[in-house]
Amino acid sequence: MVENVTEAMMRLVFQLGVILVAAKLAGEVCERYLRVPPVLGELLAGVAIGPYALGGVTVGGLGPLFSTVHLIDGSADPLAAVPRELYAIGQVAAVLLLFIAGIETDLRLFLRYAGPASLVAAGGVLLPFAFGAAATVWFGLADGFTDPKALFMGAIMTATSVGITARVLGDLKRLSSPEGVTVLGAAVVDDVLGILVLTIVVGIVDTGQVSLAEVGRVTVKAVGFWVALTGLGILLAQRIWGVLSWFKVSGASLGLAVGLAFLAAWLAESFGLAMIIGAYSIGLALSRTGLRQRLEEGLMGLYHGIVPVFFVVMGMLVDVRAVEGAFVFGVVITLLAIVGKVVGCGLPALGAGFNVRGAVRVGIGMLPRGEVALIVAGVGLAHGVIGGDLFGVSILMTVVTTLLAPILMVPLFRRGGPGHRSEARVTGELPGHDVG
Repeated sequence: MVENVTEAMMRLVFQLGVILVAAKLAGEVCERYLRVPPVLGELLAGVAIGPYALGGVTVGGLGPLFSTVHLIDGSADPLAAVPRELYAIGQVAAVLLLFIAGIETDLRLFLRYAGPASLVAAGGVLLPFAFGAAATVWFGLADGFTDPKALFMGAIMTATSVGITARVLGDLKRLSSPEGVTVLGAAVVDDVLGILVLTIVVGIVDTGQVSLAEVGRVTVKAVGFWVALTGLGILLAQRIWGVLSWFKVSGASLGLAVGLAFLAAWLAESFGLAMIIGAYSIGLALSRTGLRQRLEEGLMGLYHGIVPVFFVVMGMLVDVRAVEGAFVFGVVITLLAIVGKVVGCGLPALGAGFNVRGAVRVGIGMLPRGEVALIVAGVGLAHGVIGGDLFGVSILMTVVTTLLAPILMVPLFRRGGPGHRSEARVTGELPGHDVG
């Protein structure tokens, strides 16, 4: 047993070493030569070294670096394309990423834009869901709009992976811009709405009907927890900061703060929300304390050392060949996924006071599907509703939207100019010049 544990640990640390080296090399190439965010290189590095590419190649007697896990029927398990330990470390990295994003967010601005964020989230769920379900029916892959296949494709389209957007906004120092706080707030609401959509769809698949009582219970539980955690954190923030400041041992404040983030993440998952939502909420609550300045250096060290693992692992989940059987449908779904988020989130943003530039930034910020879409698709695969072809379509849509978001976000923000009409009035920008 000791020998087996030792071998497993040796393999894990070797894999982590390969992941971090690949992430940093690819990030360097992207930032220095291609002038695109390093997160894009980390995602592509994951695709390249993953089990469906170089990581699946057997080298001598060592075997493949990464091997896929197969289900009973012989098909590959898409959510276990990497070892469970690596996937877990990736999720820990995502929790840390959103905790830092919460600390760096302006709380007052977040509360100010809570209303617009809710409108953006609603539009970003309704329109993509309608597009996904309708396209599945139009291509003859579902018998009607109530067919489980159509419902699951719609549910997959509603997902938003805030981790990628948070990384880009953080790199650009725009987490506390009106667009930044609106996107992050909308992503939280989107997560709650996504849970409700998935609950309804799974209920229809399993029982043939929807239990309004169950939907209501899930709604109250998810929304109530999020509001309670954030509100309680804000009320107790100064006391928490006082307790953390009492410790004099080197690194104690950092360790305790990260510990709080992990506990909040665990609570969120226990109440049916994503772990990253809990971490973001507690980070947001502590953002008005001295924690941000005191822990910035230590948190940034953790950030650069572990967060890239999340993005590489995300890339490793991608099997590009899985979409070959339904490529045309995949292209259509991908285009609709882009339009659905940009229009579905952009139009409510326009109505909430953003100008065209700001509305486009918000729409693009809500674009990446990431691991959220893969999880929803995995649920559909596990229930036998969608097969490898539709899961491959989901992968194509996820990959394109995940890679496209950082490429588009950087020039949209770097070109400068206010994104909200109130800011434009302050800076004296003319109404006709809000698209520059």
